[in-house]
Amino acid sequence: MRVLLTLPIVLPLLAAGVSLALFRFPGLQRMLGSVVLVAVVGTSVAVLVQVEGGGVAVTQLGGWPAPIGITLVADLFSAIMLVVGAVMVLVVLVYAIGQPGNDDISPWFHPAYLVLTAGVCASFLTGDLFNLFVAFEVMLSASYVLITLGGTRAQVRSGMTYVVISIVASTFFVTAVALVYAATGTVNMADLAGRLADLPEGVRTALGLLLLVVFGVKAAIFPLFFWLPDSYPTAPSPVTAIFAGLLTKVGVYAIIRTQTLLFPTDGSSTLLLVLAGATMVVGVLGAIAQDDMKRILSFHIVSQIGYMIMGLGLFSIAGLAGAILYTVHHIVVKTSLFLVSGLVEHLAGTSLLRRLGGLARRAPLVGALFLLPALSLAGVPPFSGFVAKLALIQAGMAIHAWAIVGVSLLVSALTLFSMTKIWGGAFWGRPEGGDVDPDDASARLRAPQLMLGATSGLVVISLIIAVAAGPLFELTERAAGELLSPVAYTEAVLGR
Repeated sequence: MRVLLTLPIVLPLLAAGVSLALFRFPGLQRMLGSVVLVAVVGTSVAVLVQVEGGGVAVTQLGGWPAPIGITLVADLFSAIMLVVGAVMVLVVLVYAIGQPGNDDISPWFHPAYLVLTAGVCASFLTGDLFNLFVAFEVMLSASYVLITLGGTRAQVRSGMTYVVISIVASTFFVTAVALVYAATGTVNMADLAGRLADLPEGVRTALGLLLLVVFGVKAAIFPLFFWLPDSYPTAPSPVTAIFAGLLTKVGVYAIIRTQTLLFPTDGSSTLLLVLAGATMVVGVLGAIAQDDMKRILSFHIVSQIGYMIMGLGLFSIAGLAGAILYTVHHIVVKTSLFLVSGLVEHLAGTSLLRRLGGLARRAPLVGALFLLPALSLAGVPPFSGFVAKLALIQAGMAIHAWAIVGVSLLVSALTLFSMTKIWGGAFWGRPEGGDVDPDDASARLRAPQLMLGATSGLVVISLIIAVAAGPLFELTERAAGELLSPVAYTEAVLGR
């Protein structure tokens, strides 16, 4: 188990160094990245199987006991996120390899992508706040390179916004870590779970709010989301997909982990529920106002984050189980939707709705690959989004949180409206001023096979989530129970 917990971090980092040395051999870079990410997926699945059957897994690096040394720890929540994250980075890499002209892709893409993978895995596995900060910085450093690949004016401008906001958030993060250490004498999260409870209520509340702001920027919750809709759409399609599907969920993971372990409450949190409702509403209204497929989907990232924060704010097993299930569903569905937007941009040369039209007849498979996850995102039964939203709504009704339940239902209806806006603009009708007849057989469009295959695989996974919703929800319930009663977590880490 000691080896298993380190491999998802060490393998990508070592491979990134080798890939950097192979910058003149893109074929070898692609092969190396694919093999390593397959190994990361296999290792992640092994960690989940071990944790599901044997409980919380811990390794103390260098043999230093907690809370002194560096701790890697996996419970059900982190193991689930690790598997989903590993699968996403592998599928998106396959998609990137399948893009026409991938030999001309920047030689820095593969090394940076592997470093990003290591940062994501480390974020899910680390057991102390300082190394969570290090993992975030590893992940963000790679993302600075990836988001500006191509060097266009729009990419550099948006990339600068992303970099500045990330640096500010990182400054707050390291300040928060310093304040936590000054107040408690430790940064190990299992040790902090006991020591923070002994602090004065005002100090404890201030530290909790500071960490919520730090992770709220990275998760793009209201009112800290403003950087996201301008930053993501300008990046290359594979980069946008992995950022949209996975990176903001690392922030959500950190919020759920710290709020349940370090700052638990008795009953629901009014602050978190208000933030969840505002995030849902602002995000979906922003999506409705857009005329670009990528910008609509980017605003939906913000909106859907609200559902995850809603489940956390309920502070019940049912609410947290729904939040975890919704996070898993959203990572898969949102990544697949951004891969579809990349296909649309490749086929039509734009993602502006007014310049698109008729793609459902010119590229019917691409239309189907959009329609299925779009219906899931809107919560239409029997797709995975319906199952996850139903779990959250039932959890809210169980504690009579009628306001947030009503907001979530309204936002679901508005999400469906915005998805039909994309369908009507991109896949139906005709482009403005266009002279292409979508019904003309000669106007049919063919997408690259690997890009189609990777996108189809994710859509199939989203359908599997819906079919296996019962067993998956039971697993997330167990994960939620561990989060709300972290005795097993703290005992495994501290050895008592």
